[in-house]
Amino acid sequence: MKALPLVAAALGGALVGAAAALLLAPQKGSETREAIKDFILSHVPGIKASELESLADQIADEIKDVK
Repeated sequence: MKALPLVAAALGGALVGAAAALLLAPQKGSETREAIKDFILSHVPGIKASELESLADQIADEIKDVK
C-alpha cells in the first residue's frame, strides 16, 4: 500500500505539469480552450458538449468570485 501515495503524487504532478504547459503555451487562449474541450470530449466517456459548457461556465463564475 506504500506505492499508492507515490502513484497519486506522480499523477498529481503530471496533471499540474500538463496544466502549466497549457497555460504557458504560445497560442491564443481561445485556441487553448478549444484544445482542452476537444481533449476532454475525446477522453472522458459519456460527457456531452453541453455538460462541458455548463461546467466551464461554473468554473469561470468561481474564478470571477475569487478575484
